Amino acid sequence: MLPTLRAKTAALLVFSFSCYACYVYAKVLASRSTPALESRATPLVHVPAPQHNLAQYSPYFPVAAYQAPPETCNITQVHILQRHGARYPTSGAGAQIEAALAKLRTAKAYTDPRLAFLRNFTYDLGTNDLVAFGAAQSVDAGQEAFARYGHLVSGDHLPFVRASSSERVVLSATNWTAGFAAASKGEFAPVLSVILPESGNDTLDDNMCPAAGSSDPQTNAWLAVFAPRITEQLNAGAPGANVSDTDTFNLISLCPFETVAHGVRSQFCGLFESMDAFPGFEYSGDLNKYYGTGYGQPLGRVQGVGYVNELLARLTGTPVHDHTQTNQTLDASPATFPLDRSLYADFSHDNQMAAIYAALGLFPEPVPLDPTKPDPARAWWASRLVPFSARMVVEKLECVPGEDEAGRVGEHVRILVNDALQPLEFCGASADGLCALDAFVESQAYARSDGGGDWEKCFE
Repeated sequence: MLPTLRAKTAALLVFSFSCYACYVYAKVLASRSTPALESRATPLVHVPAPQHNLAQYSPYFPVAAYQAPPETCNITQVHILQRHGARYPTSGAGAQIEAALAKLRTAKAYTDPRLAFLRNFTYDLGTNDLVAFGAAQSVDAGQEAFARYGHLVSGDHLPFVRASSSERVVLSATNWTAGFAAASKGEFAPVLSVILPESGNDTLDDNMCPAAGSSDPQTNAWLAVFAPRITEQLNAGAPGANVSDTDTFNLISLCPFETVAHGVRSQFCGLFESMDAFPGFEYSGDLNKYYGTGYGQPLGRVQGVGYVNELLARLTGTPVHDHTQTNQTLDASPATFPLDRSLYADFSHDNQMAAIYAALGLFPEPVPLDPTKPDPARAWWASRLVPFSARMVVEKLECVPGEDEAGRVGEHVRILVNDALQPLEFCGASADGLCALDAFVESQAYARSDGGGDWEKCFE
């Protein structure tokens, strides 16, 4: 029997701290349309092997096989930062998709047989909410976390779990805890302890930098490069539709959204695959994240500073030192920000994860991404950085001297993004991705600066 999570918060305790607020998880959410899936050996829903060129709408896939740490090093602490699972389009995106479909339907006849399926096509996607597959992604992630790191927890020290307050993020966190608990056969049952409201100080959402610009200039420039030939094919196949390049982009997005919602590959995938549309679609997402909250946005990486400083506090067991978007009241309390746990799990959004990557110094580009010409050797691929249910894992390790690693001793850190081990060149990491904890902390000068990176510029 499947339990259900309810969409409205039936019993969340609200704590007010002057101008700050936080919700502490008290009870399972009341039921609407989004299921909470019990952890199982196999997911309850199936999606075909995901395409890896759907940018931030790609379903999660491991970019590389997980590499166990060197035999001379033991993992002592783990920090997981995870995006919510697959969802329906946002309300704005959904409206644009429906408008584009309406144009295609104005055609009296389809002269391109690739469009014939539209005669019987019905748009039936919801908005914003997790789809069943998205819920299953988090259950699976919780199971994987227990399998890999379950030895770190005990009855007195369960994983400490936080989430940003969007419903899809909260549900992803609670499904992760369900997966973790079931994988432990009920021995360990973590709960979502803190929900950070997106209307206030929140290190898990990019909501506090009003002066930050958008990626629209760059994504629009790229749309004018890659979309016209596809738009031309659509209009030739649907005479009178007068589809625009923006419509084309929204129609391409039906491939990932329909696929994750229905559990079978959308017919739009085949349509746009035949038009070679996905490389361009992917690069649009790369530009969106790079110039939205990544390196290309002057006030992008500063929005990840608060989380980085929380991470450093947990790694070193010292109080948080930050003057950006952290909730200082919550971070000062051992009840809402403990420093003695071995496993932490935080649930967030793709935009915020991009900011955190940039604040840390991950995925640097030697030159900014060109809005008119992709570099195939670039490091910044949205599908590899922030797919649905993306995860960054920071492992803290204790190393002792050994024959294979002479002289390496003490506390070290390594980072994996979607299981791909990061080189951490900025802190002098060895070939296996480990750098000394002290060196890692020192490398985070941008976040640790008294001014909090460029935080004051957010309000100029």
